[in-house]
Amino acid sequence: MFVTRLLSGIVLVAALIAVFVFGDPYMTIVFGLLSLIADFELMRVFGFEKKLIGILTYLAVITYYVMIATDTTSYFFPYLVITLILMLVIYVVQYPKLRIEAISECFFSVVYAGFLLSHIVICRNLPNGAWLVWLVVFGSWGADTCAYCVGKLIGKHHFSELSPKKTMEGCIGGVIGAGLLAFIYAFFVPDMTWFSISPLVVFPIVTMVSAVVSIFGDLAASAIKRNFDVKDYGKIIPGHGGVLDRFDSVIFVAPFVYYLLLLSSI
Repeated sequence: MFVTRLLSGIVLVAALIAVFVFGDPYMTIVFGLLSLIADFELMRVFGFEKKLIGILTYLAVITYYVMIATDTTSYFFPYLVITLILMLVIYVVQYPKLRIEAISECFFSVVYAGFLLSHIVICRNLPNGAWLVWLVVFGSWGADTCAYCVGKLIGKHHFSELSPKKTMEGCIGGVIGAGLLAFIYAFFVPDMTWFSISPLVVFPIVTMVSAVVSIFGDLAASAIKRNFDVKDYGKIIPGHGGVLDRFDSVIFVAPFVYYLLLLSSI
């Protein structure tokens, strides 16, 4: 199990490096597919993966990534409104087979698996995005790795019922470790006049805030699984589970990194 998890993790990181380096259109295509798979995983948990309301969520995710590819995300609000109205139309047509909770779950899925995860693509499209997008990795997977190591070494105080292995010491270690990774990384990036202050200050702050957020991203995904009595979202990534199992913290971190970087550029 450990060897399988390690090897698939290495392949996953190598693939991400390639996608981050080459950027669009590969970035949009790859993460569009990942969002679509993540949406399907949620639909399967909710029980709508083969139903009309579930198919609409797939189309909504695809449409959103087409908007990113064609630089038409300025129409995002009308897109959301139309998506919600179409879901309500299906709700009315299929009533009473569908309950209103189905609309909430499906709309949530589009935003969670589609919109939130897409911020890693949007972050890559920023000026010097090939460098900045790695802050998402440091704030999510980097923090998670540091938290695991610190938790194993000195973890004593339990953090949450949703994750029996998480400790307060591990979480603090993850935040500090992510900040150190970003600080060291800042020495290797090219001069970025886009920021109003030095990346040596911006990068650690952005990454440490994101590392705190990543903890709750992980726990939020776990809470959904607990609600529906599911162990893993899928099996597409050997040793890791589904896309949501592996990208749960990234889904929360990517938007925070993007918006914090925008604030840092003012």
